[in-house]
Amino acid sequence: MPEGPSIVILKEDLQAFSKKKIIAVSGNSKIEINRLVNKKVNAFGSWGKHLLICFDNFYLRIHMLMWGTCRINERKPVPPRLQMLFKNGEVNFYSCSIRLIEGAVEEFYDWETDVMSDQWNPKRALKTIRALGHASVCDVLLNQDIFSGVGNIIKNEVLFRIRVHPLSDVQALSPAKLRQLVTEARNYSHDFYKWKKIYELKKHWLIYKKSICPRCKIKVHREYLGKTERLTCFCTNCQRLYKSTRSSKR
Repeated sequence: MPEGPSIVILKEDLQAFSKKKIIAVSGNSKIEINRLVNKKVNAFGSWGKHLLICFDNFYLRIHMLMWGTCRINERKPVPPRLQMLFKNGEVNFYSCSIRLIEGAVEEFYDWETDVMSDQWNPKRALKTIRALGHASVCDVLLNQDIFSGVGNIIKNEVLFRIRVHPLSDVQALSPAKLRQLVTEARNYSHDFYKWKKIYELKKHWLIYKKSICPRCKIKVHREYLGKTERLTCFCTNCQRLYKSTRSSKR
């Protein structure tokens, strides 16, 4: 599943079609695709894991799900979910969720929760986390209402950076450790973006899908944890398990 930084890169790659008119559409999406014909794209935007294609009075919300892809000026040998043709090229979306939503994106999205946005509000994230009650930190990092755009890779790498076990209860973390969690969720997301742009993301993974902990030189533990049961890679030696009076649940 593409994470927030990858969606920002896709948004940037699509800028050649901003302010351009769609001359033809096709695809097996269930939305009213013919509505897009002869419509000018006002802007491409992103919020978390959502790509936003904005028109007058409505927009498309595209979520890549687990295996979604976008091809610019090229096609895959399978029917697209949505194909948009422009005079200067074409855009094809595959295996993704597409919704047509009436209104303006500003009516629905709050960029203060988007870790890639200039409007990101860390104080708000801290306040929301403290009001959660008991929750495993691996679930909190994937909560899109708090960390829009953070996905499983970022989750694993952030927890390794701050030396926190994924099943730690956020209520057991000190104020300093909570601030570190919020800060590194933002920092790593921007590092992810930087490395992805130069095709070096995997080169910088420290714990995700690794066999040996680079700090302790022992075997990395792998388990499907949290409410979403996502793959979690961690070191049982250098990532401390913080417990509260109420134990965290897997």
